[in-house]
Amino acid sequence: MAIRFLGFLLLASASAPAAALQCLVDASRAQIGVTLHYDPAYVRLDYPGGDVPIERGVCTDVIVRAYRSFGVDLQQRVHEDMRANFSSYPKHWGLRSTDRNIDHRRVPNLARYFARHGQALGTASTDAEFRPGDLVTWRLPSGVPHIGIVSDGTSAAGVPLIVHNIGAGAREEDVLREFTVTGHFRYQPPELMDACRESQGK
Repeated sequence: MAIRFLGFLLLASASAPAAALQCLVDASRAQIGVTLHYDPAYVRLDYPGGDVPIERGVCTDVIVRAYRSFGVDLQQRVHEDMRANFSSYPKHWGLRSTDRNIDHRRVPNLARYFARHGQALGTASTDAEFRPGDLVTWRLPSGVPHIGIVSDGTSAAGVPLIVHNIGAGAREEDVLREFTVTGHFRYQPPELMDACRESQGK
């Protein structure tokens, strides 16, 4: 009986992160048909909780909105981490200080934040190692960085689909292996897991 109960506890603890990551998939998929345009314009945002109009955005906004659905505000978290650890973040834009309007909307900053506060799983993951809710970054043929969320759906060949906005609004597409993968991350803050359980009535 004790062994069986221990096995139940281990199974429950293992399924909790998976459930939280599935919540991210659902929140990202809810943006499909709502966010219809790709718009990289610089916009002054409220803080915290600032966002551009929901019908438009960039690839990073898909991620920010998914986490924000469960009370995890990446605008605030990235800003605070950059402010306290500015030297640890990329300097691609020649900035000398933080900018809470745009820092969280830049792929290299999100990648650095996820590496610092989540799991950085490298660039050599097999298709089976990408879990629903994982985050993937790429370098597009143009050299531009890109980011998306791994879906629980798969292509006919079994490759995980990706929810992202690459130019035509939020979509779920077979693009995991279309571009050069530059990062694979898993970010499961306790607040996400708690909010996800609550939303599922658990």
